[in-house]
Amino acid sequence: MNSKKDSSLSRRKALQAALAGAATPLAAAAGTGASGSAALPSHVAEWALATPQGRLTISALSERAMRVRVRPPQTAMQEPPASFALLPGRTPPPMQQTPGAATTGLALPAIRCEVDNGNGALRFFDRKGALLLEEAPGGRRLTPSKLGEELVYVAEQAFESPAGERLYGTGCFQDGAMDLRGFPRRLTQVNTQISLPFMLSSRGYGLLWHNNGMAELNPPEQRVALTRAGANGKAELVDVTTTTGNAQVERKGVRFEGSFRTEAAGRFAFLLDVGRAMGSRHSVEIDGKPCVEMANLWLPPTVGFVVDLPAGEHHVRVNADEQDKPSLHFGPAHARTTWRSLVADAIDYVVIAGPSADEVFEGYREISGATPMMPRWAYGYIHCRERFHSSEEIVDTLREFRRRKLPVDVMVQDWQYWGRHGWNAMRFDEAHYPDPAALMRDVHDLNGRFMLSVWARIARDTELGRATAAARHYIDGTDWVDFFDPKAATFYWSHQRERLLKLGIDAWWQDATEPENDDLAGRRTAAGRGERVRLAYPWHVTRTVYEGQRQALPNQRVMILTRSAFPGQQRHASATWSGDVGNDWDTLKRQIPAGLNMAAAGYAYWTVDAGGFFRPGDGQYTDKAYHERFLRWFQYATFLPLQRVHGYMTDTEFWRYGDTVEAVARQYLELRYRLLPYLYSVAHEVHAKGAPIMRPLVFDFPNDTQALDQAHSYLFGRALHVAPVVAPDVSSWPVYLPQSTGGWVDFWTGERRAGGRTHEVPSPLERIPLHLRAGSILPLGPVLQSTAEATGELIDLYIVPGRDGTFDLYEDGGLDYAYEKGGASVIRLSWDDQRGVLRLASRRGRFDGMLKTRRFRLHRVAPGQPPLQSAPLQEVVYTGRAAEIRL
Repeated sequence: MNSKKDSSLSRRKALQAALAGAATPLAAAAGTGASGSAALPSHVAEWALATPQGRLTISALSERAMRVRVRPPQTAMQEPPASFALLPGRTPPPMQQTPGAATTGLALPAIRCEVDNGNGALRFFDRKGALLLEEAPGGRRLTPSKLGEELVYVAEQAFESPAGERLYGTGCFQDGAMDLRGFPRRLTQVNTQISLPFMLSSRGYGLLWHNNGMAELNPPEQRVALTRAGANGKAELVDVTTTTGNAQVERKGVRFEGSFRTEAAGRFAFLLDVGRAMGSRHSVEIDGKPCVEMANLWLPPTVGFVVDLPAGEHHVRVNADEQDKPSLHFGPAHARTTWRSLVADAIDYVVIAGPSADEVFEGYREISGATPMMPRWAYGYIHCRERFHSSEEIVDTLREFRRRKLPVDVMVQDWQYWGRHGWNAMRFDEAHYPDPAALMRDVHDLNGRFMLSVWARIARDTELGRATAAARHYIDGTDWVDFFDPKAATFYWSHQRERLLKLGIDAWWQDATEPENDDLAGRRTAAGRGERVRLAYPWHVTRTVYEGQRQALPNQRVMILTRSAFPGQQRHASATWSGDVGNDWDTLKRQIPAGLNMAAAGYAYWTVDAGGFFRPGDGQYTDKAYHERFLRWFQYATFLPLQRVHGYMTDTEFWRYGDTVEAVARQYLELRYRLLPYLYSVAHEVHAKGAPIMRPLVFDFPNDTQALDQAHSYLFGRALHVAPVVAPDVSSWPVYLPQSTGGWVDFWTGERRAGGRTHEVPSPLERIPLHLRAGSILPLGPVLQSTAEATGELIDLYIVPGRDGTFDLYEDGGLDYAYEKGGASVIRLSWDDQRGVLRLASRRGRFDGMLKTRRFRLHRVAPGQPPLQSAPLQEVVYTGRAAEIRL
């Protein structure tokens, strides 16, 4: 082998060649002997190659993750900026480098990269040698551009996407798409859209597009020329929410038309941009046929769709708002996946190998950070409306929940409680909230918790706003606090701590953290031009609050609800929701793939405004058609990580809608609380392994092609298959149950159904299609009125025969962070199907307040017998020692 001196010279020569644009592998040059013979395998933490596009660097992040960067020669030796998405300070494992004449191999225990030494094209393989991902020929581009006077680059990377691949992720979008293979999206942060540049493939890998600016997925290259063709309907006055409160705006429809030509028949991708920060209608017709039709008081500015078209001329009509300036791009839906960032310094992406989805997310957790456990009460019912107007109203409403025996844990105060003090002054208006600390005590005395809306925007004309401006903590030209500036973040949190946290508030609703209307574009921040960090603002807001509270109250778990997110933000105990959506059936239907693609983008905590945010006004309380939609929304919300309702200018309490709504809602509230032992254990798996609570079917059935096509059903944990009803006036619902040994059991009736088939499942108004997977062990607790009553002393275990199964029953103190230091317990439950034996393993771990003994009532789910109506076969007193019970 070469001496250290020879190695140093070789590295210097390779670096000089890289900067000159030559294609010389840095590590290979370092490992070549003086005689010129091929080098033996060696270990490196980073590997580099000069390519025509720039200096290619491949780094190990973990045993199953590699980071790829291509930087232009001018900046090739500059250190990349600190990553928000990736954990700092980790020591990467060494890669085994195997140089060759044509290719170089770089291997880690679970992933291998093969580099073409001539052009730098990459291919990635899993631990078994199966091809996961390969760059498309000629698909790497790094093009100089300008951002004002600043030199930037348009970074683009294309990957092959073979037939049969399904791609999921990129966050919460309102376009209704589940499989994103060839599908166009523009990733911006706006109300109702959360952009997370991460994708999961059915082929067994995850890909993080590592850029903080706006990103484009599969951008169509051709443009349809549109001409305004006239008015389209009468103007109407609508109520909307704005950054300054409720408002009425006039909206009038107009029509745009154009034409384009396709040279050959095929599948074509389209991206509509309404030309404003937010839209209100997405409506495109091609050759007279509707292709996309969505309307809401707020919609994202862009929407993608894919249609099949014959060769020839095509006519387009875009129905838009009078203020819109629409543009429409199109192109063939290629068998490749292309990522593009218009403002970048490098091509930068991370590949994580599975091959299972659970392994991908375990790898993502390792490099991006663990999701903390939410406080136990966060998994109960969260009650919200727009809005409560006084302390008395909040306490009286909570008392009414208790009187009616409707379970609830969290009462939420939405915006404008600040009243005369001004927008987000971090003060309660004393005229309506005379003693906020007493309000917190009253809520706590009723076994409730309190969440408060706090914004990242502070009006400049408030006392706090004037102090913020004097300290220069605003983003110029806005009322948004510049959280990219550590001093501004510290200033903000100091006031939230002193003015609000000390009152005894339990949880934070950090609203509009996009910031609203994509407001960083064209701005300057402490991190540079807003375009550089356009997606990352919510990460900084939630970090400020999370780290601030952990320092101020180290023994109290943080819980944040926020409207936007960025990779890595999961480690800030921040749940998200789908924003200010409408209430119609189509909107409800679109929430399901939106939530599943949040989970597939590595973000486990997501929910909805059950019932829709924008509601039908005062008529909703007597409108039977709306009651049906409301109940179907709420059934769906029961099987989300967080269960909540919300509604614009609405008193959302169930009893206001009549006896039927209250009765069905009670059924699902009680079921939610019975599910607490199961849900809390699943939540621990999120923390410990990165696996989501809502599981897109690709997680458990990657080889079932029909399962991969399902956009409106999923697993809640690993035991429950959920298929929400998303249409009116139905008594049954078509449900595809994936191929699974032992089949499935109807949760409500006990009927056993085979996997690999679509079934017409009875679905009266009070029933969401819900199935237990054979081999499942489902722990249910008693009906509670709040999680404060949860003791864990009695748990019903429902065993579904048909195959072997396991479940880890997890417990901890529920409110503090002792679990981070081992203060928790796990009981492994195992079902041996052939023997008909349930094994309770010895308890692992302990925590303060843990029960030394508990009772398990054991149920063996029998065909045709409703599980919840079954009598227990045995009752076992468990003391922490292993036991076997034959059922």
